[in-house]
Amino acid sequence: MNTKVRTAVIPAAGLGTRFLPATKAQAKEMLTVVDRPSIQWVIEEAVAAGIDDILIVTSPSKKGVEDHFDRNAELEHLLEAKGKYDELAEVRRITDLATFHFTRQGAPLGLGHSVGTAERHVGDRPFAVLLPDELMPDGGATLRRMIDVTESTGESCISLFEVDGPDISNYGVAGFSERDGDLVTIDRLVEKPPYEEAPSNLKVTGRYVFTPEIFAKLAITEPGRGGEIQLTDAMAMLIGDPGMRGLVIKEAGYDAGQKLDWLRANIELSLDDPEVGADVAEMLSGIVRARGLG
Repeated sequence: MNTKVRTAVIPAAGLGTRFLPATKAQAKEMLTVVDRPSIQWVIEEAVAAGIDDILIVTSPSKKGVEDHFDRNAELEHLLEAKGKYDELAEVRRITDLATFHFTRQGAPLGLGHSVGTAERHVGDRPFAVLLPDELMPDGGATLRRMIDVTESTGESCISLFEVDGPDISNYGVAGFSERDGDLVTIDRLVEKPPYEEAPSNLKVTGRYVFTPEIFAKLAITEPGRGGEIQLTDAMAMLIGDPGMRGLVIKEAGYDAGQKLDWLRANIELSLDDPEVGADVAEMLSGIVRARGLG
């Protein structure tokens, strides 16, 4: 097995029903966060972590995702003719972020099935999986650390976040046998357990680095609820063969698949933007004053 992680798989075949009607005619992954589609934030994170090969798993309704990362000769010619060289450089930069590949998930059979479609491309190498709804704008630091864990141990590594109180029942939860700082040895995965039965307060988040053994586990995973192949079920089989680590992160990022968190991402990341941050802060202060909110 080649131990270096250079490929990221981005499952982007979902319908995005939580954002209807906005997603009726466009992919949810193309909804803008500040100045770029959410999926671009995720891919830039992967590239910052050292990934240079991107496989995006799409569906027939996601052509816009493929077009976004492809060259557009007509647009580039128009920008050059009008002397809009900054904009020209930016659209070319998107295409040059990494080597892009696309495959389609033929039927909506779940996240596990979506990841399984990557086997032919990935082969016998470890690889990262990034859920495009979840933004982690940390310059790739979390993913880089996870990659280091997998490359050094030969085990898969998933990201975890501490959740206090009964809300832990809304998530997949990892139990662990050992903890060394922010790194745990996972011995159990439970999907949405009752609060009293949760094995820990560590929820599974949307960053994974898998060894290629995950494909064999997915191949024998029985469909679960809704006839879907659950990624968590296959992950549970990795715990004993060859093992799984968890990285406990301090910042959960943003769940851009939820309306409120998508709005929060737009506000907070706009405030961090050097170009518009000060203006956004002034605008928000004005809104608060005008509405008597503070």
